[in-house]
Amino acid sequence: MRRLIHLMLSPSCRLARLIVAEKRIACDPVPAEDARNPMPIFVDLDGTRCEGLWAILDHLEANYPDHPLAPEDAAERRASLRWLDWAMGPLHEQVTQRIVYEKAGQRHTGAPSKRAPDMNIIRQGREEMKLALSAIGKAAESNGNLAARAPSLGDFAVAAHLSALDYLGEVPWSEYPAAAEWYVRLKSRPSFRSILSDRVPGQPPVAHYAELDY
Repeated sequence: MRRLIHLMLSPSCRLARLIVAEKRIACDPVPAEDARNPMPIFVDLDGTRCEGLWAILDHLEANYPDHPLAPEDAAERRASLRWLDWAMGPLHEQVTQRIVYEKAGQRHTGAPSKRAPDMNIIRQGREEMKLALSAIGKAAESNGNLAARAPSLGDFAVAAHLSALDYLGEVPWSEYPAAAEWYVRLKSRPSFRSILSDRVPGQPPVAHYAELDY
């Protein structure tokens, strides 16, 4: 059986789980034993071992071409990859690290250090998240999804981050209805089922986490 070794609240691991599921590939998610190596690891049926998100993405697109993750149209594909880059760069650094990595345990995020949460850092992340949600809502209203009518890699990358933030009840959905509507459509996809069933020991999700409406 294929395996995907992951940390439950790591956005890169969540994105790996989403893209494997979007490829409709049967795979067993396996919790990582060592949180010091936060990269997701995918092990294929033939024993091929892909360490890290980009290695997994390259392997899946090359070996499982059905259900491509990026749009066929060149302009839409560039836009989707721009959202991917934004999610794994600025969104991760300015929002996710400042909130999820502060509030959740290192064992489930791969955060580089263990210490008490710093509320000043969390507040900074919350302010940056408002700007992010506004941009997400505008793109979704204009395009249907972030880059095109159909969801693609950029959507899944952004949703992976928001799902970790939403687990902790940190996303002010009521203030950003366009972003909320887009996210509900994403989390209603079959690929999200595994993520919505996540339960961190000793840190349960907020009540609406697995609901498909707000």
